[in-house]
Amino acid sequence: MNAFFQAFLAVISPVSLLSIFSGTLCGIWVGIMPGLSSVMGMSIMLPLTLSLSGTNGIMMMLGIFCGAIYGGSITAILLNTPGTANSAATCLDGHPMAIKYKQPGRALSISTTASTFGGLFAAVMLLITAPLLAKVALKFSAPEYFALAIFGLSVVTSVSSTNVIKGLIGAIVGLLLATIGMDSFTGDFRLTFGTVYLTGGIGFIPVLIGLFAFSQGLINVEDEYHNRKKMKKEVTVIERIFPSKEDLKTITPTLIRSSLIGTLIGAIPGTGGDIASWVGYNEAKRWSKHPEKFGDGAPDGIAAPEAANNAISGGALIPLLTMGIPGDACTAIMLGALMMQGITPGPLLFTEQAVKVYLIIVGLFFANIFMGIIGFSGIKLFSKIVHVPNIILAPIIFVFCFVGTFAINHNISDVYLMIVCGILGYYIIKMEFSIPPIILGLILGSTIENNYRRAMVLSDGNAFIFFERPISCVLLIIGILSLFYPFFFPIVKKAIAKHKLAKAGKGETQ
Repeated sequence: MNAFFQAFLAVISPVSLLSIFSGTLCGIWVGIMPGLSSVMGMSIMLPLTLSLSGTNGIMMMLGIFCGAIYGGSITAILLNTPGTANSAATCLDGHPMAIKYKQPGRALSISTTASTFGGLFAAVMLLITAPLLAKVALKFSAPEYFALAIFGLSVVTSVSSTNVIKGLIGAIVGLLLATIGMDSFTGDFRLTFGTVYLTGGIGFIPVLIGLFAFSQGLINVEDEYHNRKKMKKEVTVIERIFPSKEDLKTITPTLIRSSLIGTLIGAIPGTGGDIASWVGYNEAKRWSKHPEKFGDGAPDGIAAPEAANNAISGGALIPLLTMGIPGDACTAIMLGALMMQGITPGPLLFTEQAVKVYLIIVGLFFANIFMGIIGFSGIKLFSKIVHVPNIILAPIIFVFCFVGTFAINHNISDVYLMIVCGILGYYIIKMEFSIPPIILGLILGSTIENNYRRAMVLSDGNAFIFFERPISCVLLIIGILSLFYPFFFPIVKKAIAKHKLAKAGKGETQ
C-alpha cells in the first residue's frame, strides 16, 4: 500500500494532472476526426511525451489513449460517422436518438456516462485482478482466438436490423473481402487482379468511412435536394447534460455487464475495442426486455458499446504490465514508450517497480475522470452540430471523409476505395441491408482464417481440437447458439405458447 500512496501523490501533482488533462483533450480531438485513431494520435505525440520530464509523458499517453476512444462516439452519434472503429456500434442507436428523436444531449450524456464508467471500472479491475486475468489470458492460443472470433461474428444476428438473412449475407461479403491480398501462410496473391494496392488487403478504415460516413453524406445531399424549402433544421434545446434517473436505472445493468466484457476481452492479446463494442452490444440486446427497440435509439444500445470499448483501456494494460504482451496496437506503442522511460513490463514489474505500476493505474483512473469532465462540459457545444443545415453539413462530412482517409497512409487509392464503398453503402442502405455485419466480417475475417490454419498446423489436422480445449469449446458453443438464436427462438416460443394453450384447454374441459 505504501507504493500505491507514493504513486497517488505523484499523479496528483499539478504537472502530472496537466499532462493527463492535455493528453485527454488531445485524444478527444483525435477521436472526433474520422479516419484518425488513438494509434495515430499516440504515434504523433510519442516524440513530445519523451521530451517531458519523469513519467509525465506516460501520463499524457494514457490521456490520449482514453480520450480518443471516447471522442469517436461524438461524431458517431451526431453525424453517423464513427471517429474510430471502436465507435461503429454506437451509430446504430446513438444517431437515431440524436436525429430521429431530436435528443442529441440525451444521447451524448448516456455515451459520456457509459464511457467514463467503463474506463473507471477497468482501472479498478486492473488494480484488483491483473495477476488473475493474466493467467487466463496466458491460456489463449490459436484455437481460443478462433473461437473468440466466431463468437464475435455471431453478433451479426443482433445487429442485422429486422432481416437476419440480409445480415448473414453482409457478414459473408465482409469475410470474402477479408480474403483479398497476400496469403499470410503461402505468400500467394488472392483476388488482387494484378494490382499492387490490393496485395496488402482491403483497408479497413477506408471501407468503414465509406460505408458509414460517405454514404451518410450522400443521404444528406438527397434529403436536401428533396427538401429545398426547408433551409433550417428545427433547433433542439439541450435541457440537461447529465442522464435522467430513468436512463441511469435502465442502463446500469448494461454498464456493469459491458464493462466486464470489455475488461475481459481487453485482457486477451490481439483483440480490441471494436470486437468488445460489438460483443457488448450483442449481449445488451440479448438481455434486454425490449430487444425490438435496438437500432432505433435504445439507451442500452448506446451504453453497451461505449462501456465495453472504454473498458478495453484497462483490460489491454493487464497483459502489457504482467507479461509484457501488448493487448492491441495502442498498448504496443505504450510498451515502447514505457521501455524508453526505463520501465520494462513483465512478471517482475510488480515486485521490482511497484510504484511505477501503480502510477500507471492511478494515471488511467484520472484520465477517465478528466474524460468525463471534458465530455459533460462539452455536450452543449458538441450537440450544436445537429443544428447545422444539410447544405453545410454534407460538405463538412465529405471533407472529413477525404482528409481522414488520406491521412492514414497518404495513398490516393484509399480515397478511391472509400468513394466506391460510400456509393455502395448508399445503395445498401436503400435496399435495407445492414452495414455492421459487413464491417464485422471484414474485421474478424483474417483472425478467423489465420487462427484456424494455425490450429490445424498445431494439431496435425485434428478438427476436434476446438472442442477438446475447454475455453474454445465454451466460446464456440455460445457463438453457435447466438448465431441460430433468432431462427429457433420464435419456433420454441410458439411451441411453448401452443403447449400452454393446450394445457389451459384441458384444464377448462376438466
